[in-house]
Amino acid sequence: AYGYFASNGSLFNHESPRRGGTCGTRKVTRGIAAIIAGKQEKLYLGNLDAKRDWGYAPEYVEAMWLMLQLPEPDDFVIATGEMNTVREMVARAFAMVGLDPEEHVEIDPRYFRPTEVDELCGDPAKAERILGWRAQTTFDELIRLMLQADLAEAGVWQALTR
Repeated sequence: AYGYFASNGSLFNHESPRRGGTCGTRKVTRGIAAIIAGKQEKLYLGNLDAKRDWGYAPEYVEAMWLMLQLPEPDDFVIATGEMNTVREMVARAFAMVGLDPEEHVEIDPRYFRPTEVDELCGDPAKAERILGWRAQTTFDELIRLMLQADLAEAGVWQALTR
């Protein structure tokens, strides 16, 4: 009605070391850093079986920029197209510092969402086809980036073993 150029990007979970500390991935990487730094013993989490499509936030910003370069506005799903469970994320992050999550992770019912969605996965095919965009950072690379930042912030960056 007003001649605005307005594209819509439905961005699935996009993570980075700038993510808030209460968000799942950052809660895990910060928790690991705090455990290694001796500031806490346990990491309290909710549903470890929830599956999410996690990508790297700077790449999602690139996708948004590409949307704005089109001659006509359009709608896109920005995602990796891959799902991993919270449990897998936790296991991989702990493995990167040589710790056993079984010794440090506790389930706390307070962190279960009353309207939990079991699986969230996006289909980025249209973004790839029209924008030429595809997520490049792997799940393990994303975890490592976040873990490195939180370990460095806690002064224990040398703890990253893998």
